[in-house]
Amino acid sequence: MLLMRFPILWVIDILNKVRDVKTLIRCRSVSKRFNSLATESDSLLLQLDQIGESDSEKDSAITSFFRSLFKSVNGFFPIFSKPAKILTPVKILAGFDQIRNLDVKFYGGDFKLEKGAAVKWKAEFGESLKSCVIVAFRSATVNTLAIDGDAETDSEFVSGLKTRVVWTISALMAASTRHYQMRDLVKEHKEMEKLTVRDRDGEGAVARGDEKVSRERTVVPNVRMSMRNAPSLKLKSGICLEAATLVVVRPSGVASDDEDAELATGAFGFGDCMYGEAVAALLKRRRNVLEMNSF
Repeated sequence: MLLMRFPILWVIDILNKVRDVKTLIRCRSVSKRFNSLATESDSLLLQLDQIGESDSEKDSAITSFFRSLFKSVNGFFPIFSKPAKILTPVKILAGFDQIRNLDVKFYGGDFKLEKGAAVKWKAEFGESLKSCVIVAFRSATVNTLAIDGDAETDSEFVSGLKTRVVWTISALMAASTRHYQMRDLVKEHKEMEKLTVRDRDGEGAVARGDEKVSRERTVVPNVRMSMRNAPSLKLKSGICLEAATLVVVRPSGVASDDEDAELATGAFGFGDCMYGEAVAALLKRRRNVLEMNSF
């Protein structure tokens, strides 16, 4: 019996390395043995295609999300082709009852920005928002002759504050919407230890559970925003970032100034060369603290 068990463990280990849910669903159709073994995978990747919206048809975030799910997996469930039936993540992952680590990847991002601008964020949730780190800039150019701009004056800070606040609120709304979309999945799979939701550009939200929700997203609590910025930021790589901004967001009352660096470098310090370098440079800049009510 022990000798028979080793090959099975090897197969499960291979399937864990496959991770892709669509591929594992195909494996389940190979045989009864593979049908049972594929569902024992505890590390999964669920990739969701995004359906574009016409200007005359604007679905809610939830409707668009479910429509994208249907497009992704309809080919594997032909019985649902007529009539069209939208499949939720819970139904897609039906039978996978040993999930410990789940990555959900969307096709596209959440932001519509001016050309050259970028906003990248990483958020962590428990029952509600724990933290969100945002790095943004208006443009990035390669200029080996550029030098860091002088420290921003109070009037310059105020003039650019509107854009930075819009970036921050947009990131928080995107994170809370993704967290809300996963609420039923988290309830169904209580064995899950980690859930990461990201898009192809690397934006992500880590979710575990849900508490206060509104119509389409998890409610963001009262938060404290620790904001640092530079009009022009020259990186060691020769890249110059215009209007570079770093924002660390945490719930009011539990924030500690000493944790800014730890959260920021933890979010972008590894595998994000340009963003990690920008974070290190911006952490040396003057910090401005803003409070924002729940929304």
